[in-house]
Amino acid sequence: MIEAQVMIATTSPAGRIADGTHAGIEVYRVLTGSDPAEADISDDDDFDRHVLASVLAAAVMDGGPIAERVGLPERDLDALLAQCFPSVPARAFAWIGGGDASVDDETAMVRDLLRAQRSTEGDVGHWLAAMVARRAMEPKHLWEDLGLRERPELSRLLTRHFAPLAARNTRNMRWKRFFYRMLCEDDGFVMCTTPVCTQCNDFDLCFGEENGESRMAERRREYLRGGNDHADAGGRLA
Repeated sequence: MIEAQVMIATTSPAGRIADGTHAGIEVYRVLTGSDPAEADISDDDDFDRHVLASVLAAAVMDGGPIAERVGLPERDLDALLAQCFPSVPARAFAWIGGGDASVDDETAMVRDLLRAQRSTEGDVGHWLAAMVARRAMEPKHLWEDLGLRERPELSRLLTRHFAPLAARNTRNMRWKRFFYRMLCEDDGFVMCTTPVCTQCNDFDLCFGEENGESRMAERRREYLRGGNDHADAGGRLA
C-alpha cells in the first residue's frame, strides 16, 4: 500500500495524489513517518534523513522523473533509499524515467566543487553534492528548492558535509551566488568589478534576505485554506 502511494505521487505533476493529499508532504511522511513541520533534527543522522526526504519531496512536487530532478543516477537513488529509508518499500522512486539523464556542465561544476570540499565520509555527502548541485539550477532560493523549512537548515547541511567550502562564506552570501563566486575564483577569474561589496548595485542579489515560507508549508496552507475534507479538526492533513 505504501509503495502504491509513492508511485502515484511520483506521477502527479500537479503535486497531489488521488485522495487530494499534497504529494510532497505525503512522500515525506512515507519516508520518515512524520510531518515535515514536526521533524526532529537534533541528531545529525536524523537531520540527514530530513534533508534527503525533503529533496525527494520537492522533486516530486516538480513532477517528472525524480532521479533527474534530484541529480542522481537511478542506481544511486535506489541505493540512497535502501540505505537511508530501509523500512520503506520505496524503490518505486527510481521507476519512471527511462534511463539516467545526462548532467549539464553547469551542474557538474557545482557538484564537483562540493565533492572536492567534503567533510564527511560515506555515501550521503557524495549523494548530497549531486543533489544540491542539481537543485541549485532551479529558480528559487536554494533552501526552498531543496524542500527545506528555512535557510539555516541549508547552512547546517553545508557546514556539516562541506565544511571547508562553507567556512569560506564569511559574509553569509547567498549560497548559489557563493558557489559561483568560488568557481570563478578557483579558475582565476574575478566575479565582481566592485572592490567593496557594500558599494555594489547588486549587493542585495548576493546578500539579501532569503526568508519566506517553505514550499511544503505554502502548499499545505493553500490546501487547508481550500477547506478540503481531508484536513482534520486539528489542522493536520489526514
